[in-house]
This record gives sequence, C-alpha cells and structure tokens, in this order.
Amino acid sequence: MDLLDTRVAYEGYGVDVEIRRYRRLDGTEVERQVIVHPGSVAILAHDEEFVYLVAQPREALEEDRLLEIPAGTLDHEGESELECAQRELAEEAELAATEWTELTKIYPSPGYISEVVTIFIATGLSPASGERDDDEAIDIVRLPLAELDEAIPRIRDASTLIALMALRERLY
Repeated sequence: MDLLDTRVAYEGYGVDVEIRRYRRLDGTEVERQVIVHPGSVAILAHDEEFVYLVAQPREALEEDRLLEIPAGTLDHEGESELECAQRELAEEAELAATEWTELTKIYPSPGYISEVVTIFIATGLSPASGERDDDEAIDIVRLPLAELDEAIPRIRDASTLIALMALRERLY
C-alpha cells in the first residue's frame, strides 16, 4: 500500500485527524480519515495472589467505572514504551516492578485510528508513587487470581481482556 497524499483536517490535544489517500496493491485508490495517535501502553501487573486493575470514568463511553489494566499514552517526548509503562504503573496503580516483559502489540481499532498499544507484563511488584493528572479519578482494584475466570466476562476494555486471557493461559 502506498500513501499518496495527507492533509491535516483537525489538530487536537493528543490526537490529530488527517485525510489520507492511498493506492492499494490492486491499483485502486481510497481516501480515509485517520485519527493519528502517538501510541500507548498497557500493563498487566500481577503477583502470586492478585492482578492489579484500575477503575476509572471513561466519558467517551459514558462509563462511570470501567475496569482496566493500568495504561497510558506515549505523550512525553523522548519516552520509550517501557519508560511510559513504568511511569503509568506508578501513577495509576502505585506500583513499581523489577521484571518487565512485552506481551504483545495490538491495534485497538485499525479502521480509523493509527494507535498501537504495547501490552507489558510487570512482576516483582513493590509500592511506588507517581503523579496523576489532575482530572484522573482512579480506584485501584486488586483482583484475586482465583477470581480471574469470573472477572473476564465482565471486562469490556480490549487491552485488559487480551492481557487477562493471556494471564489465565499462563496460570492454568
């Protein structure tokens, strides 16, 4: 696929919208609106007893308390995916980890957004502190690993669902 043309339709805080024209392998040309996103990370933090989740409002979905693994956007210049994950784990779950493994990269909605989410597994946990944004309203939820099977059907966030299913696979 070849990118033929790009023009910015909207410049926003954190994301832009571009109109892009492409030539596909068969020679046809298409125009698409693309939300340009810097990428994000999500962290599956667990120990021998618990997986650490966060519950927070998600206004875009009109959800008061969406249950998710800690996550965040690559919005600090020069910050690597791992550094972002470490920062977000401290900010959202008040944890640090000594062991980090990349689980996978996913495209949450490839039809219209360029976002790539890198999911990490974090273990060797200890208390930490981070500075949350002023508008973040986060509750830390310690989900017992013994309740993983019952929790998975209630999860609606794609990154969290993928991570918890991978954890279940590793545990059983």
